[in-house]
Amino acid sequence: MSRSSAPDYTHRLRSLMQSVGVLSFKALSRLAGVSEWQVQQLRQGRVAQMQVGQVQKLAEALGRSLPELLELFSEESELSNEASQTSPTDALEAQITDLKQEYQRLQTQLAEQQDKLRQEFQQTSLQALESLLLQLPTAIYAAQQNPQVPATRLVPLLRPIDQLLQSWGIEAIAPVGEELAYDPQHHQLMEGSAQPGDRVRVRYTGYRQGERLLYRAKVSPINKE
Repeated sequence: MSRSSAPDYTHRLRSLMQSVGVLSFKALSRLAGVSEWQVQQLRQGRVAQMQVGQVQKLAEALGRSLPELLELFSEESELSNEASQTSPTDALEAQITDLKQEYQRLQTQLAEQQDKLRQEFQQTSLQALESLLLQLPTAIYAAQQNPQVPATRLVPLLRPIDQLLQSWGIEAIAPVGEELAYDPQHHQLMEGSAQPGDRVRVRYTGYRQGERLLYRAKVSPINKE
């Protein structure tokens, strides 16, 4: 009689794992020194397609000889037990359930890895751009006050940096040269003293990302300049 689905050896493999105290397929892959994909191949009855070395490692991890493992997970062995243990439909449904769970786990893992990589990339980039972020606005302000300075030609070339920062949700606290009320939480005095609310002028801009303060703006008291 022809088979409508591939054999499923999950139950049999779990029984062997329990006998040696292995609690999960991931733990089995680590113990045997093979990939989880190789364990999946064994569960799906593809032992004939696996490399002998990989099957040997799994056999040793399960406390079996290579011939025993091959016999237990062979097509003939599955056929002889299938009628009394489970129907092809049940086996297929169980396999589909396992695959759905594995797919969901991989999707979650991928999303977590992507988020972690994005955060690490942004942090590394901010560290690399720190000097530029803190010094550039002041240099641009000085160049704008004197249009004869050749540095003004560089201003349009720096717009992609502004676009990059905007895409990350990073914004300047205040532009260089602006006069505003002193706020110790967001401003750092470069000289002199000031009380909250005193008028100060921004010398070096600061940055924040949403509610997170990245760099305080450096300011000077107006009456001390």
